[in-house]
Amino acid sequence: MQPKKNFVKRLFDICVSATVLLLLGPFVLIVILAIRLESSGAALFSQTRVGKDGRLFNMWKFRSMFTDAEKYKAKLSNEMSGGVLFKMKKDPRITYMGRFIRKSSIDEIPQFWNVLKGEMSLVGPRPALPCEVVQYDDYQCQRLKIKPGITCTWQVSGRSEISFQQQVEMDLEYISNQSFYLDIILLLKTIPAVLTGRGAY
Repeated sequence: MQPKKNFVKRLFDICVSATVLLLLGPFVLIVILAIRLESSGAALFSQTRVGKDGRLFNMWKFRSMFTDAEKYKAKLSNEMSGGVLFKMKKDPRITYMGRFIRKSSIDEIPQFWNVLKGEMSLVGPRPALPCEVVQYDDYQCQRLKIKPGITCTWQVSGRSEISFQQQVEMDLEYISNQSFYLDIILLLKTIPAVLTGRGAY
């Protein structure tokens, strides 16, 4: 991506993420209260993710699971084809409030802070876990050429209904053709994708 395009993309990321965080401040407090009322533990949690060129960073989300969820993961069945990503439609670790904020993508709001800090972008491949990246082959590692994003092509095309290999193909196509215009199109497509909740679980 050319330096001028990089500058425009970064400037757009800063303006949008700062605006969203300011406007949603009161709503964020309501979400935090709702999460804390249902289950004990912090309403926000950070998770180590892999960013551009393999750099690690802490990605923020609203907590949608019980606080001890990770220790039960090994006992559950992965329903995502490909074996790299873990997805389960009726994951018993997810709280009632968690199902709602996942379906509506409200759990992703804290990631606008990651965008503001420059660790993520509004549009780009979704950030992977280190345990997922160690399973990547050379072809799949090409997803790490750019900053990860809040939304991407497969996020507006079916989300978890898209197989991992299809996700990789869509991400690499985006990387090859990325432009400010394409980012705007994907952001606009994200709105109905979030409202319908298709493929979100």
